[in-house]
Amino acid sequence: MKYLAQQAINALQLGSIYALIALGYSMVYGVLTMINFAHGDVFMLGAFFCLLLIALVPVPFWLALIVVMAATALLGSLIERFAYRPLRTAPRVSAIITALGCGLVIQNTTLGISPYARPMPRLLENATYQFGGITITMLQIVIIGVSLGLMLALDFLIRKTSFGMAMRAIASDRAMVPLLGIPANEIIAITFAIGAALGGAAGLLYGMAYPVVSASMGITVGWKAFVAAVIGGIGNMRGAVLGAFILGSVEVMTVAVLPSTYRDLISYSLLLLILVFKPYGLLGKPALHKA
Repeated sequence: MKYLAQQAINALQLGSIYALIALGYSMVYGVLTMINFAHGDVFMLGAFFCLLLIALVPVPFWLALIVVMAATALLGSLIERFAYRPLRTAPRVSAIITALGCGLVIQNTTLGISPYARPMPRLLENATYQFGGITITMLQIVIIGVSLGLMLALDFLIRKTSFGMAMRAIASDRAMVPLLGIPANEIIAITFAIGAALGGAAGLLYGMAYPVVSASMGITVGWKAFVAAVIGGIGNMRGAVLGAFILGSVEVMTVAVLPSTYRDLISYSLLLLILVFKPYGLLGKPALHKA
C-alpha cells in the first residue's frame, strides 16, 4: 500500500503537468474548433525561457514562473494574430498545416540555438518530507500546488467572470457574438494567451521535475497532453483535467509494474479503447445543430 501511495503522488505530479498543457488544447478548440498543434512547442519554449532567464539573471522560482508565463502568453497571442486569425474562414486543412508549420518553426529555431539537451538549474531547495513511510519532496508539493492553483483560477475565470461568459458565448455561437457587442477577436486572442501561459508554466514545472530540457520535448509531452484532452473530451476544461490525471496515473502505474517500454503502448491503447465506447471523450458531448 505504501508503494502504491508513493506512485499515486508521482502520478499526481505528472498528471498536473499534463493537465496544464491539455487545458491549452481544449481552450483553443472550444472557441475556434481548431487544434493548436504548435502548443506542444510553446510548452517546450516555457522550459527554455526559464533556462535563459536563470542564465541571465538568477531569480527565485515565483518570479521565474511569472516571467515565463508572460513570455509564452505573448507568444500565444502572436501565433493567434498572425497564424490563426487570417485563416478562420479558410479550409480546415489550411489551419492545421499552418499550426504544424508554426510548431516546426519554433522547434527548429530552438534546435538551431540549442542543439543539445541542457540541464535545468535547481530553483527550489531539495527538501523531503516523510508521512507514514511515504516520501514527498518540496518540488512535488510545489508542482501539484501550483498546477491545482492555476486550474482553479482558470475554472473561476471561465465560470464566474464576464470574460468567461464571453468565451463560452463564442464557443456556443461565434457568428452571433459580434452582434451582441462582444469583441470576439480580443476574447480569442486572450484565450490563446492564457492557454500558452499555462503551457509555459507546465514547461517550467516539467523542466524542474525532469531536469533535462531539449528542443524535442514538446513533441512527446505535447502529444500526450493532447491525448489527455481527447480522453476527457476535447473542448471540455474539466474533461481535460480528468483525462490528464487518468493518463498520468496509467503511465506511472505501468512503469511501476511493467517495463517502461510498455508505457506508451498502454497509454495509446487506453485512448483507442475509450474512443470506441465514448467517441466524444469521457465528458465530451456532441455538438447540437438547429435544423
